[in-house]
Amino acid sequence: MRVFMKLLLLFLLLSSCNSANDSTLYKPQSSGNINDVSVVIDNELWESPVGESIKSTVGAPLYGLPQDEPQFKLRQIPVTIFSGFVKNTRLVLKVIKGTEPATKFYKDPYASPQRMVLVSGMTNQEIIDQLIANQEKIINAFKSSEIKEKQRRSRKSLFNTTAISEQLGIGIQFPSIYRLAKQENDFFWIRRDIKTGTVNLLLYSIPYEDFITNSVLVGRVIETRDSIGKRHIQGPVDGSYMTTDIAYAPSFEREKTANLDAIKTKSIWQVKGAFMSGPFINYWIKDNANKRFVVAEGFVFAPSVEKRAYVFELESIIQSISIKE
Repeated sequence: MRVFMKLLLLFLLLSSCNSANDSTLYKPQSSGNINDVSVVIDNELWESPVGESIKSTVGAPLYGLPQDEPQFKLRQIPVTIFSGFVKNTRLVLKVIKGTEPATKFYKDPYASPQRMVLVSGMTNQEIIDQLIANQEKIINAFKSSEIKEKQRRSRKSLFNTTAISEQLGIGIQFPSIYRLAKQENDFFWIRRDIKTGTVNLLLYSIPYEDFITNSVLVGRVIETRDSIGKRHIQGPVDGSYMTTDIAYAPSFEREKTANLDAIKTKSIWQVKGAFMSGPFINYWIKDNANKRFVVAEGFVFAPSVEKRAYVFELESIIQSISIKE
């Protein structure tokens, strides 16, 4: 009996050691809506300036929308109830007071896929300083995770993109709920209907010069999209067409992912000669081998409803693009 007990204890010890080091252990599937963040924090801390800082950093409005909409929807969860299935939420921001100031990033700690960020500090101000200093890193970590999740969901039923691939020389994935609205040579207009309007994707390519500067490129982006709008995106009345709303300052940034090296522009479009407008997101993707930019633009027409989710969907589609060799 003693020999059996010794063997049993040895087996349990070895098993526990292996489990601690085994990254392939089963983890439950994560849950939650796209871009929902569970903020694990004590009630008192949430109602303090720390909570306000979380709302103004991680919950900051997304630029490029007609009305303010937060990039992430925040849901506060007290530390005492963060257990069981509650731990399976896909995006987690955990805030702890009373330890050294730090911001740490974790992948799949309790479920898969999952992204957790732990922010700590000895005082409220130290936590706030961590949130401000690491705002961009936190947002990028959550966003990249959600882009992958949105793409995973889209792959359940994909549109046949053979014609796009052959004509433009790119790979791209988007749901079969979209349809081809227009094709003219290497110009594609893809759209899907929603209750209040449409979600749209434009694909085309343009040549580029070797010595084009960033300042010139910025002007070229607006000039090009306006000419494309005038040629291809007509409005509801004669002579009307889509253009860029000059009253809204566009944002420009470099976007570099595993697949893309691009210039990303966000702003507001409008129809010249008609009362129609909405957000757009435009990517100029470098294709050095073929001396061109592949242009992918998503724009949304959805009056009187929130548009953040539609813009995010379009961005996840654009980020699925790969240049074929």
